[in-house]
Amino acid sequence: MATVCAGTLALMDAGVPMQKPVSGIAMGLIKNPGEDKYAILSDILGDEDHLGDMDFKTTGTKDGLTATQMDIKCDGLSFEILEKALMQAKAGREHILGKMLETISEPRQEMKPQVPRIITFEIPKEFIGAVIGPGGKIIQQMQEDTGSTITIDETDGVGKVQVSAPNKESIDAAIAKIKAIVAIPEVGEVYDGTVRSIMPYGCFVEILPGKDGLLHISELDWKRLETVEETGLREGDKIKVKLLDIDPKTGKYKLSHRCLLPKPEGYVEPQRRPRGERHGRSER
Repeated sequence: MATVCAGTLALMDAGVPMQKPVSGIAMGLIKNPGEDKYAILSDILGDEDHLGDMDFKTTGTKDGLTATQMDIKCDGLSFEILEKALMQAKAGREHILGKMLETISEPRQEMKPQVPRIITFEIPKEFIGAVIGPGGKIIQQMQEDTGSTITIDETDGVGKVQVSAPNKESIDAAIAKIKAIVAIPEVGEVYDGTVRSIMPYGCFVEILPGKDGLLHISELDWKRLETVEETGLREGDKIKVKLLDIDPKTGKYKLSHRCLLPKPEGYVEPQRRPRGERHGRSER
């Protein structure tokens, strides 16, 4: 009875998505020297390799072979023997593929969550140092936090990042941390920020690693606030903010939490007094 190779079984059990189902089979040969009589074997407990004259492995899809390997102990093989071995291997491989397709009719779109995986992508070279950190502190911490292995090399003017992890959760966490470091804030985007410091005029919120913006007291709520403490915010609190503007000269970020809140019914924006207006002074 022909059996599927261990590699194919491992692929099926792990849930690895395949472009086309692949199976393999080992063929053997028993032939006495000087005699025309011979027998071609199909993977019978390894006897075709231990006792036989040929160990011939093939693997492939329903469309044809993708790889072969052969060891022989006899002086050579006739075309007849080779042709018969290939046809017998083809029949065995197609039988195995048929059993595989009964279990799974088409390749999975996604690997199972517990399957180990490796993902590679590129980052701008100017961010390589930020991802690695001083003395490798940042990248080592990311690896410790996520259980992944991260390597970065500069090639052709870009940073080539390779992340390997034992499961989907680990690799997703590692990639998210890297992309957060290399992300460029965009006006109009909403971020889950962290309050880093509180000032009389507002608070500074970290929207991405190493990127803080000012959340002015007037942008905290629709109602007028005298102090930031009225909102109950403290350092380290999480707050959702929207990036309103980036100063073209200083690169500072202007944030708002107010615009993400429902606008009170009948709300009227307070009118600001023009700067040039003066009261209680006579014209000179």
